[in-house]
Amino acid sequence: MQQTPDDQSKASSGHAEPQHPPFFTVFPAIMLPMFLAVVDQTIVATALPAIAASTGQVERASWIVVAYLIAATIAAPIYGRLGDAFDRRRMLYVALAITIFASLMCAAAPNIEMLTLGRVVQGFGGGGLMTMSQALIGEAIPPRERARFQGYLASIAVCANSFGPVVGGLMTELFGWRSIFLINVPISLVAVWLVWRLPRRTGERAPWRADPIGLVLFTIFVVTTLLALERAQRVDLAALPLAAALFLAGILSVWLLIIQENRAPSPLIPITLLRRPEIWRSDALAACHGAALVSLITFLPIYLQVVRGESPSATGALLVPLTIGIGTGSLVTGRLVSKTGLTTVFPIFGLVVITLDMLAFALWASRLSMTEMGVLMLWHGLFTGTVMGVVQVTVQAASGQMRLGEAAASVQFSRSIGAAFGTAIVAAVLFAVLSLKNPESARAFATMVEHGRALAPSLPAAQRAAIQADIASAFSAAFVMIAAFTTAGFFLALSNPLKRI
Repeated sequence: MQQTPDDQSKASSGHAEPQHPPFFTVFPAIMLPMFLAVVDQTIVATALPAIAASTGQVERASWIVVAYLIAATIAAPIYGRLGDAFDRRRMLYVALAITIFASLMCAAAPNIEMLTLGRVVQGFGGGGLMTMSQALIGEAIPPRERARFQGYLASIAVCANSFGPVVGGLMTELFGWRSIFLINVPISLVAVWLVWRLPRRTGERAPWRADPIGLVLFTIFVVTTLLALERAQRVDLAALPLAAALFLAGILSVWLLIIQENRAPSPLIPITLLRRPEIWRSDALAACHGAALVSLITFLPIYLQVVRGESPSATGALLVPLTIGIGTGSLVTGRLVSKTGLTTVFPIFGLVVITLDMLAFALWASRLSMTEMGVLMLWHGLFTGTVMGVVQVTVQAASGQMRLGEAAASVQFSRSIGAAFGTAIVAAVLFAVLSLKNPESARAFATMVEHGRALAPSLPAAQRAAIQADIASAFSAAFVMIAAFTTAGFFLALSNPLKRI
């Protein structure tokens, strides 16, 4: 008789499925570290001008964001592997301790170099917070109930994404930019106490041996790839040769990494796990979802300000319905999966809807009022929320109890890389279409984006109208590119063999 994913999970763990602990014991302990990690990604956004002014190094301010992203991406599989081998609660304590230390380090940084180093250390903590939070859901919650918790967690992550820039700007204005790092210390201490209250689990652990070669190759791959994507998004042809060289280094390192991990006795990257179709298709779906969502959040405000002439506050307000929709969609999907046991049917349907939404944007965005756009964003968010919780539940069910950390890390890593690639690809499409249509329009758009201002009023009205028309046409191509990501995600969900848990 064929085993169900539940049976496989029990067999791989070597003991019966864990009992369901009280909601208020598990959820706060998992929620707060995840909230902290997501807020640390976004809280610096509105503080960057103040940090640049304080340190006097405006050109290096982006390091503060990129450093955290690189470190968190590298940390995810490391924590996943160590958590499976030793103890996930223990590794979450380690991540929280690193976060506290790094936050104090950032707050005390005298210059941009030390602040960047502090953000690297903070990223090593944040990557562990995200990965271990996801893995502990699988450890503490029975498979069918995990979907409900994933819905709650997705809602918390969406709220944290919105909360970070708002609170970061307010705290910077009232107390200075160093306060945005100090606030992490009391939150982390509360999280330590909540994690201590989690039920302790015993059982068989995955064997572990150090894989230093794999770690070095993986680090090279992440650093070169993310730096190449960051360079490729710049509107500067002089940056392209360096971006291409970094891409080649990333491709070479990932090829060597696959060779190393196939022969390593205890590989850092779970190649055998990633060969399973239900897992690699889910991870690829997470990458497509990250590419579509992050590129939309990145470029929609630029479209509204440059093409429609909307204010920054109006464009920010338009993202509120999107975040509300994602949170609501995640909660509803989680409850439906827990009740029915069905998984991929929800993202299959959701991805069809959001693909049609993006095509509607490509064709008719200029004709929609801001109210109509807000309604469409709410609708878009509701169906965007059908994806990530299902991806996590599917991967955890397929991986089994012993490898929950590796499974959670693979999803986190895939989403981060997908978001980086997606944003870079959409930027490349946008500028390529503009350059082909009218190089003058491409230069004008680059100036507007880099300096955050509208077209110069000194330009003749006809010329301004022509440039805006070219930019609107390029954005239509960008929205079609986002629809291509969601279309790829649809086929990945449709072909995933794990349809029920």
